[in-house]
Amino acid sequence: MQKLRLRYTKRGRLRFTSHRDVARTFERALRRAGVPMAYSQGFSPHPKISWIGAAPTGVASEAEYVEVQVVERIDPEALRRALDQALPPGLDVVDAVQAAAGSLAERIDASRWLVELPGVDPAELRRAVDALLAAESVEVERLTKDGRRIMDVRPGVVTAEVGDVTSLTATLSDHRVGATGDLADAPIPRKDDDTAASSPYGILVMVVRQLTPAVRPDDVLSALRVVAGLEPPVPAKATRLAQGRLDDAGGLADPFAPEGRGTADPAREQEPDQPVVE
Repeated sequence: MQKLRLRYTKRGRLRFTSHRDVARTFERALRRAGVPMAYSQGFSPHPKISWIGAAPTGVASEAEYVEVQVVERIDPEALRRALDQALPPGLDVVDAVQAAAGSLAERIDASRWLVELPGVDPAELRRAVDALLAAESVEVERLTKDGRRIMDVRPGVVTAEVGDVTSLTATLSDHRVGATGDLADAPIPRKDDDTAASSPYGILVMVVRQLTPAVRPDDVLSALRVVAGLEPPVPAKATRLAQGRLDDAGGLADPFAPEGRGTADPAREQEPDQPVVE
């Protein structure tokens, strides 16, 4: 069997799609693309697909990861093209590599998040973030399927930086690159946008460790409410920009770096609507 690793996005309205629905959509797309999937044994076989740290419902992402196992060798770039065509817009496969030794999950222990806060003054947001970073512990309450639980958010927050709407486009441009290398077509507030220009627009970019339980963007916003009384007037919009292993400087290493990028071999290039098997 061959194992391949994919990076895909969850953009636009599809950020409201649950992980279960995303998984079902991927399985249907794999069948439509003619991918020769490997299946588990037993009474009810399932395709061998492994999901790594799926983003919560309601959160957009530029860096979701999944592993698939197949029974015939496939060119990673051919798989990326075929699967991307079979998926709905918003679920875009932007990278594919053949897996090397080891687990992909071992290469991911943190995420970089961008949180857009319309109506929040950047100066007010900066004061709240400074208070959070200065605290040793910030406990918040989260409602789970098993009831309410208290969790400490502070250990999960590695870095946090504040900007405004003028810096948002540049931040997203560094991460929102589609499969063709162009900036993904997605609504981004602009400096000359009437709404953005007439009201404050806070931007929070943070690196958060993937602990157990996971610290989510809404948990960090709850922590800002606890330490500084920050109350956004409208719901925030969170986007995961990247995942990877933390380095000593607080940056994230590309989890695909050991394998290199999946590139198409011109001698084996296929039409998108053909099976992806060599």
